[in-house]
Amino acid sequence: MEKIQDAYLRMGIVHFMAFPELAGGEGPWEETVKQIALDPFFSAIEITHIADEHQRRRVRDICQLASLDIGFGAHPTILGQGLDLNSLEKDRRDHAVAKMKELLDEACFMGAQSFVVLSGKDPGEDKREAAIQALIVSLSELCDYSRKQDGPTVIIEAFDCDVDKCCLLGPAALCRKVAEAVSREHDNLGLMVDLSHIPLLRESPLEALEPVKEFLAAVHLGNAVLDPNLPGYGDYHPIFGTPGSANGVPEMVAFLRTLVQIGFLDGKRRPMVSFEIKPMQGQDSLLVIANAKRVMQQAWSQI
Repeated sequence: MEKIQDAYLRMGIVHFMAFPELAGGEGPWEETVKQIALDPFFSAIEITHIADEHQRRRVRDICQLASLDIGFGAHPTILGQGLDLNSLEKDRRDHAVAKMKELLDEACFMGAQSFVVLSGKDPGEDKREAAIQALIVSLSELCDYSRKQDGPTVIIEAFDCDVDKCCLLGPAALCRKVAEAVSREHDNLGLMVDLSHIPLLRESPLEALEPVKEFLAAVHLGNAVLDPNLPGYGDYHPIFGTPGSANGVPEMVAFLRTLVQIGFLDGKRRPMVSFEIKPMQGQDSLLVIANAKRVMQQAWSQI
């Protein structure tokens, strides 16, 4: 690329993964968000539920002052509370939707531009179609709720379907099917593809991205370990270059090139592209972030 990456994307980071002590909603929010806000490498930050109202307001003010765009990730609540947006038990699905609406209220308060969720477990072949229809209903409800508040785009992220999280979405063809169905009546749904999930889904970048390109709203840059005998196996998001892991500079280059090829990085809309990396035991969050930044710089220089 002849232009710097900021001309094509807003570089972000999934804050609650880089600082996993905050995933429960409590901890040094102001201090750690300020560390990202002070770094001109980043134009965006993805946060999650902040339990303390005062800290919530301070984080919002820090991001506004630093011109740092905000995305909101509902993952910690969904996974931590075992919520299922495609449950075939209506009461359970309704409970999950209600909790997401509570978080959408918080995302609106924070001024978030995106609200990212994930599907529930894949119930198996016999019940999969019913689960897909349940997910379509849930996402439609959330899109409608967010639209009425002039809230963020609702984004559903594709996860692995048979390795770790074992989610319904998933494979690119199924993601497209769900997005098409919801988008018939709602224009505020998007899809997210994560580089770390591509090897877990046994897809290539083109296989993961081409079918969903018209619905693609944001992407994550991460890594995965595929050998169950090695530390970090599964959907753990270790740093790039972790022994036995799937993604490094070459894979980042291939992913970014595909994003350019499908028109996602077109130099016009500047979508949010965020690191999703997590320190392993004994690793320092700031050093893990430095690793990701250097890998991105090396990869971008080869696009």
